Amino acid sequence: MGVQLTVGMGEIQVVRGAGNVLTALGLGSCIGVCLYDPLVRVAGMVHVVLPQSQADKIGELPGKFADTAIPATVQRMVEMGASASRLKAAIAGGAQLFQFGTSSTLDVGARNAEAVVAALRQAGIPLLAKDVGGSVGRTLRLLSDNGLVVVRTIGGAERELATLGSILASSGVAA
Repeated sequence: MGVQLTVGMGEIQVVRGAGNVLTALGLGSCIGVCLYDPLVRVAGMVHVVLPQSQADKIGELPGKFADTAIPATVQRMVEMGASASRLKAAIAGGAQLFQFGTSSTLDVGARNAEAVVAALRQAGIPLLAKDVGGSVGRTLRLLSDNGLVVVRTIGGAERELATLGSILASSGVAA
């Protein structure tokens, strides 16, 4: 019997075995990052809020910042038996829910997406699928059985984004 866990802002959740579901609700400018090791069925999700950490805030919630969230999630997954070299990723979120003129520095969603992609690249984790940008929020789910990643936009239908546990899921998408 598995568990269903909600991954709140800045939180990291990691589960092992079949029957578990990780969910990030209401991703606006935040990014939900799904990581999966198909061999041992270790699934991890982090709800990234901001692109760059601040030295005095890192200890509070390492999952809050893209640059600290990915290494912290990988570490927790390895502690549960995953291998960093087998991890695969999918991401969703990064919407721009409010217009603040033409300044790209205020587009936190785009900056979050760029920072998460860079952190995954630095960690050597292939990004197999992404659903980022736009102007609507999303809900993201990761199933530990097979690494199925499902996304639903506000007012839209639920759809499969990726299956991270697929044998063929080995190359990444263009960043």
